[in-house]
Amino acid sequence: MTRALATTPAADGFWMPGEFEPHAGCWMLWPERPDNWREAARPAQHALARVAAAIAAFEPVTVGVSAAQYQVARALLDERVRVTEMSHDDCWMRDVGPTFVVDARGAVRGVDWRFNAWGGLQHGLYFPWDQDDLVAAKALEIEGCDRYRAPIINEGGAIHVDGEGTALVTEECLLNVNRNPLLSRERVEGYLGDYLGVSKIIWLGKGVFNDETDGHIDNLACFARPGEVCLTWTDNKRDPQYPISLDAWERLNDESDVRGRRLKVTRLPMPGPLVMSAKEASGIIAREGTKTRTAGERLAASYVNFYIANGGVVMPLLDSRTDRVAARRLKQLFPGRRVVRVPAREILLGGGNIHCVTQQVPAGGLRRRRPSARAAGG
Repeated sequence: MTRALATTPAADGFWMPGEFEPHAGCWMLWPERPDNWREAARPAQHALARVAAAIAAFEPVTVGVSAAQYQVARALLDERVRVTEMSHDDCWMRDVGPTFVVDARGAVRGVDWRFNAWGGLQHGLYFPWDQDDLVAAKALEIEGCDRYRAPIINEGGAIHVDGEGTALVTEECLLNVNRNPLLSRERVEGYLGDYLGVSKIIWLGKGVFNDETDGHIDNLACFARPGEVCLTWTDNKRDPQYPISLDAWERLNDESDVRGRRLKVTRLPMPGPLVMSAKEASGIIAREGTKTRTAGERLAASYVNFYIANGGVVMPLLDSRTDRVAARRLKQLFPGRRVVRVPAREILLGGGNIHCVTQQVPAGGLRRRRPSARAAGG
């Protein structure tokens, strides 16, 4: 039986490690809702199964599946993947699953954020979302990890950390009135410090253009390792993404991390622009309370939405014009890891990508260095 804790991770000496640190495994969820995924989610299921198989080559993978889809999922998923029955509203494990935290002695616990489907009744993407809000607690119970129930609405895709006390976030998401309208920037920073164990927050402005999550950081920028960030980029000054990425570039280059290091920024080319086709849109069954998807809608495509596994990087294939360049950049960025490319358009059509459907479990039992204290002026 795991415990629901009344303290905070920071008070107990816990913090969120970097995604590039060793993993015990990876969690995912199975897509099935026909009002978000075309053709009763079958194309998306095949795509997710390929992602799971790619990750399973590096570390254990668990997929939560509804009772109705259990046999379908078990048949499609690689035999190395563990399948467990778990109710949920959609498959975005990054956002609804736990954010795992560790301490210096190697213990692992989890943060259970409050979830409102990226905006609740103010532009949220579906209703209800009650089963999603239970996923983190269920996963932590299975993992045998004690749980911190955070007092704020947040999603895993809205945060990225270097494991040493620095976090990347966007104003568009974490200061959005549809998340925590009564909280100031300073209060949000305080909660992030308490629940992620960070002491330096680097605020970027907006996320990727037309990102329905209200600008999640994990689609725009992420840490490759402490002191190094990769950023989605376009050279096309007429593209609406250009001023967003330029602003992020300037902010990142003006910043240092909690240890005072200037950040090294690598640009990943933006695919597309990509849009949803009429055929793709026609395969979705519209339903009241769920975001409507239409032909011609621009997709928030980004190669930054990759997953770092033990010894590997699983990246989305999105556009034949830019896939190879992005893969080369990632190989340069992660010289000690094997870059595996997986077709991921079907996941993108549902509003996210590979990072959005995954959640890493950090390895336990490892001695770690406690993150740095707050930098002066941080």
